[in-house]
Amino acid sequence: MDALEQTSAARTDYNQFASDNYAGICPQAWQAMQSANTGFVSSYGDDPWTERACQQLRQVFETDCQVFFVFNGTAANSLALASLCRSYHSVICHELAHVETDECGAPEFFSNGTKILHVPGENGKFDLAEVERAITRRSDIHYPRPRVLSLTQATEVGTVYTPDEIRAASALARQYGLRVQMDGARFANAVASLNVHPADITWRVGVDVLCLGGAKNGMAVGEAVLFFNRELAEEFDYRCKQAGQLASKMRFISAPWIGMLEEGTWLKNARHANDCAELLERNLVGIAGVRVMYPRQANSVFIELPEKVAAGLRAAGWHFYSFIGSGGARFMCSWQTTSEDVQQLTAAIRSAVAGC
Repeated sequence: MDALEQTSAARTDYNQFASDNYAGICPQAWQAMQSANTGFVSSYGDDPWTERACQQLRQVFETDCQVFFVFNGTAANSLALASLCRSYHSVICHELAHVETDECGAPEFFSNGTKILHVPGENGKFDLAEVERAITRRSDIHYPRPRVLSLTQATEVGTVYTPDEIRAASALARQYGLRVQMDGARFANAVASLNVHPADITWRVGVDVLCLGGAKNGMAVGEAVLFFNRELAEEFDYRCKQAGQLASKMRFISAPWIGMLEEGTWLKNARHANDCAELLERNLVGIAGVRVMYPRQANSVFIELPEKVAAGLRAAGWHFYSFIGSGGARFMCSWQTTSEDVQQLTAAIRSAVAGC
């Protein structure tokens, strides 16, 4: 490796703030997967690691939920929503929700046509008045019947729904006969931010189904779909199989959950990522030409940057997203981000601003 390659390799350790998906596998998840790599074991989830992971999730959430493991968040959200809907139903979500902006029509595809209805709301959280308006706007047979209210926790702009907000949303949904699904790709970050019990922002406040993220929290692959209302899980295993989400060597998807959950690693990782984002936000406040766009409540910071500053950062090798639908730049922290990484980024932004 020559000097240029060495410099590039060194920089990749700290110049990535585009997504928590960029981070590697945390040691606990890796070790748990390695521990499952022994001997011959029954396939398709009929193994001790999968059963142990399911029981661990039930203990964490303090309820006898039905648990399924799938490969990714798109499948988790799409299959969960499809299981709650028929083709003539609709799902109501925020206009920036992942199921609306980033699933390539998968919820509609797997539900054979269920329509996504999106509503506005400040800071990535839907306005309940707008939700009710969407539910009651029409009731004729020519309009898709609202069936599910979908929350994103943490939201796509890094804010979190409080227990009271979720309770109010669930109550409204129940009033009109809707089910409540939660996209929890960054659920751990929300739990850490709110410092609440996981049950207090899910089934205890009316959530029927949670799609619990693993990949963004330090796992290699895999999400868990938790049905708190077990009746709604009927034949969900068939949906997983038909969608190509039933892993033959299921233990390698389920075992990492054991490593993440048993010693609380999932929340330690989330707290660390949140803390790094908080440090970044503190560092950026007061820099001329930089404005924080949303309250920083989880592991991301959204800022407005002069175009020349953003271009200069990218030219210097820094990775971040120009966020879909909200404008600005998103800087995302992960379990692998360090305070040194944050300081390096802050210095780079200051330098880029000064050079404009």
